[in-house]
Amino acid sequence: MGRRNQNRRLMHHLTGHAVLLAAFAWPALAEAPCSPDRVDLRWDGGGESFAVELADDAAERAQGLMFREALDPAAGMLFVYESPRRAQFWMKNTLIPLDMIFADARGVVTTVHANAVPQDLTPIDGGEGVALVLEINGGLAAKLGITPGAELRHPAIAAANAVWPCDG
Repeated sequence: MGRRNQNRRLMHHLTGHAVLLAAFAWPALAEAPCSPDRVDLRWDGGGESFAVELADDAAERAQGLMFREALDPAAGMLFVYESPRRAQFWMKNTLIPLDMIFADARGVVTTVHANAVPQDLTPIDGGEGVALVLEINGGLAAKLGITPGAELRHPAIAAANAVWPCDG
């Protein structure tokens, strides 16, 4: 009986460490340094980081991910606007389904458009006040749990406005 209690205590102790390790896995993302070629997202219950190409001028935003035949699951494109605006996209010449994650100047996700249809000319409206748009593989936002209210972190977000600044 003593041996069984000892084993039970050991399992309880190890389980406690596993829970503790899981609880501290997410903060590791928060401690990673910001980089122009990465965008971090966090939300209730999760977080993710994507390698991104920046589209921060009119020509790059117009080109977007057109003519690409694939997008790495850990990658995306981050559209950055000089000032908040109504942002509308279409999928002309885009060959892969995409999720479009629209965020305001503070980095708060306002809209998620799932699975934009390749080659479709229907405007996809992100609404007013959009400062950033992250495009990732179609269906990935739902799979990860990214919804309005999630927060983005990237050096393009002014630290004074950011809900999740790069320096903290």
